[in-house]
Amino acid sequence: MIQDQRSQYPVTSHKRLWTGPVFDLDEDYVVVVEGEPAVARQFLAHTGAVAVVAYREREGVPEVAFVDQYRHPVQATLWEVPAGLLDVEGEDPLEAAKRELWEEADLRADTWHTLVDYFTTPGASTEGLRIFLARDVHDVPENERFKRSDEERAMQRVWVPLEEAVAAVHAGRLHNPSAVVGVLATASARANGWRSLRDPQADWFRSPFNREDRTQF
Repeated sequence: MIQDQRSQYPVTSHKRLWTGPVFDLDEDYVVVVEGEPAVARQFLAHTGAVAVVAYREREGVPEVAFVDQYRHPVQATLWEVPAGLLDVEGEDPLEAAKRELWEEADLRADTWHTLVDYFTTPGASTEGLRIFLARDVHDVPENERFKRSDEERAMQRVWVPLEEAVAAVHAGRLHNPSAVVGVLATASARANGWRSLRDPQADWFRSPFNREDRTQF
């Protein structure tokens, strides 16, 4: 079985080029070939994030929940699964996922599993993202719903048949990475009877760089 492995190449120097609220821009000089000069690598030092595939079966038809959100860098409104940053200090990723499902989709769930993990852009960012599968979902009462702001105020939630969502991925109609990865992973997990699902607190292969001091592993 193939499996990613942690590697540690010598870092000869580290410099923070820019600092922001969500991510920083760093430059490291790394010895990638022993005996050769170190080479520069610039990357975003990111807080990390979580996403949630909310799943239900209605009249025997499996469905997943999507929300739409404007994404300025790509000048597009994308259909996405609920997601958010790990920007609350000390917050457990599972609790962050529950919070995002409540905030963005007005949903809560009784059954949670780890669905899939990935690095969003491993050549340019430390951002790791864990997608949870949420089942046994139910609507949040009106008086307990989160008051969204900015572009999130216009968010819509829709339930889409899983088969239709998979077709949309293959047809190039969905582009948000967590939606693409989450939809295909959900379809795969369902096809094998959910046997591939992991504990919601399963080990997570994240970047070892610490946002406060990324010069050390």
